[in-house]
Amino acid sequence: MFGTESSLSMFLNTLTPKFYVALTGTSSLISGLILIFEWWYFRKYGTSFIEQVSVSHLRPLLGGVDSSSPSSSSTSNGDADTNRQSVSECKVWRNPLNLFRGAEYNRYTWVTGREPLTYYDMNLSAQDHQTFFTCDSDHLRPADAIMQKAWRERNPQARISAAHEALELEDCATAYILLAEEEATTIMEAERLFKQALKAGEGCYRRSQQLQHHSTQYEAQHRRDTNVLVYIKRRLAMCSRKLGRTREAVKMMRDLCVFQLMKEFPLLSMFNIHENLLESLLELQNYADVQAVLAKYDDISLPKSATICYTAALLKARAVSDKFSPEAASRRGLSTAEMNAVEAIHRAVEFNPHVPKYLLEMKSLILPPEHILKRGDSEAIAYAFFHLQHWKRVEGALNLLHCTWEGTFRMIPYPLEKGHLFYPYPICTETADRELLPTVFHEVSVYPKKELPFFILFTAGLCSFTAMLALLTHQFPELMGVFAKAFLSTLFAPLNFIMEKVESILPSSLWHQLTRI
Repeated sequence: MFGTESSLSMFLNTLTPKFYVALTGTSSLISGLILIFEWWYFRKYGTSFIEQVSVSHLRPLLGGVDSSSPSSSSTSNGDADTNRQSVSECKVWRNPLNLFRGAEYNRYTWVTGREPLTYYDMNLSAQDHQTFFTCDSDHLRPADAIMQKAWRERNPQARISAAHEALELEDCATAYILLAEEEATTIMEAERLFKQALKAGEGCYRRSQQLQHHSTQYEAQHRRDTNVLVYIKRRLAMCSRKLGRTREAVKMMRDLCVFQLMKEFPLLSMFNIHENLLESLLELQNYADVQAVLAKYDDISLPKSATICYTAALLKARAVSDKFSPEAASRRGLSTAEMNAVEAIHRAVEFNPHVPKYLLEMKSLILPPEHILKRGDSEAIAYAFFHLQHWKRVEGALNLLHCTWEGTFRMIPYPLEKGHLFYPYPICTETADRELLPTVFHEVSVYPKKELPFFILFTAGLCSFTAMLALLTHQFPELMGVFAKAFLSTLFAPLNFIMEKVESILPSSLWHQLTRI
């Protein structure tokens, strides 16, 4: 025993600093090669090679069971094939539930000193207003000519002054709209102005309706008057919803949906009034009517939205969420209703993966912008801002979402150019969302942002540590040699202690025979 110790000590003393440099350098090189291979494999296949080998080959040998359920692949492929239409990836949409600038956005600014809207967002709104509320014949009416200039003004006070100037000439519906949106400081005041706008807008609509076939100029004027009338009625319905008159708001929105289906003007589809209707019906807990609206608009030929996908998931989760338990589900498996709910959640999360963190309050909400990017962070904020209360109202719905939403990312093919149930996730959402959202006080959610596997982090740390040891050994060979000897001595101390105990217990003759063997 003492001979073994002395030989080990002699061996450590004969090691030169060059040996330690070579040892640590070789270790750093090997771990660096493993890191490069792991990183390449992760970038190409979206998973760690070491983790995949351990799960696929070592886990069955150790008696483990693969937890992946084959039922997840039983989703219908028809929806995947028909939904791969060519769309403009970064098209920005008007937020159907956008707030009032004067009564809500400006009040937030007065209280917090923060600007909730970006210049890009407000510029898009100015373009929308010029598209909705102006036409080529505005120069024929003095009030409309003033408002045409007002919508182009960047200064809010200049726009408000122009609206008052137009009202001095005649009852101008668009002037009332501007004052209701930007000057009114309460929802009640905005509603009063919108009612005045409705009275003036209905008169213009009736007159232009009679003359629309006389010339293209009158037809364009009628289109403008139709847009104005629909916009006013939609905002009046939103005022009723905000003031607690939800049933009245639902009736107005239903009438608008019928009116929108009767008219063939393409601009009317930009309002997405059915999303306002869904939110109001959820507030009334009228889930049967919500399902009826979804059956009409959750169609493969219509563009999807977070409101449609997540509302469909909420309805299916509502059927099973109050009794759902992850422990019980892992023991007995998922029932048919539970599987349908989980698949609906996976479908919604694939469409917009940013929403769950806001619904689960893992990320703080801000005021929604006036425009949203579908499948982006801006749409997630707009949806969660109004629908979080509806998820909280359904018992167990958020718990079911918490237990299942991350499973979606195991189903999405990697790389993401392939897609699964929808067309591939756009790669430009981060850039557009940074233009739409106030990045000064909000961290934009980015997808895909997969966390690095453990073994990549481990090999990166090992490579860095051994490289640092090699550098220190090269620079300070004597000092690092002392540290290395002290470390090895400490490392072998428990072994020496055990050997001493074994030697004291066993007879010396037996120990002598064992050492000879």
